[in-house]
Amino acid sequence: MAKRRFTLTINLPKYVTPRNKWRKLIHEEVITAQRLRDVRYTRSDKLEIKVLLNLSNSQSMHHDIDNRLKDILDALQGRAGGTKGTPTLTPIIPNDNQIFRVFIEKTTRPENKLSHGKLKLRKLQRY
Repeated sequence: MAKRRFTLTINLPKYVTPRNKWRKLIHEEVITAQRLRDVRYTRSDKLEIKVLLNLSNSQSMHHDIDNRLKDILDALQGRAGGTKGTPTLTPIIPNDNQIFRVFIEKTTRPENKLSHGKLKLRKLQRY
C-alpha cells in the first residue's frame, strides 16, 4: 500500500478585496495542488502550516498578519462567505482545530518581484 501524501505547497495569490474573494483564490490554488498530488486530509490528521506573505511596502503597513492567517485558515475550511456553520466551498481540511503549529512571516518584497508568498500545509512534524 502506498504511503499517504500530506504535503501541499502553493504560491499565494495576490491579496484582493473583498477578503472572501482572496479566500476563494487561495482555495482554488490549494484544490489544484491537492488534485495534482492526490493529497487528502481526514478529521484525525494533525497538521502544521507555514506561511510567507510577500507584501509591498504599503501593504505591509496595512495588513495585520493575524487577519491574513484567518483568511488562509478559512479558505482551507471552505469558508468564503455565507454562514459559519455551512462552508461555501469544498473543505480542504475538516476543521482548523487540526492545525497544531503555525509559522507565519510577513516580508516586504521589491516592486519587481512577482511572488506574493507561499503556503505549505503538511502533517505535524514532532521535534
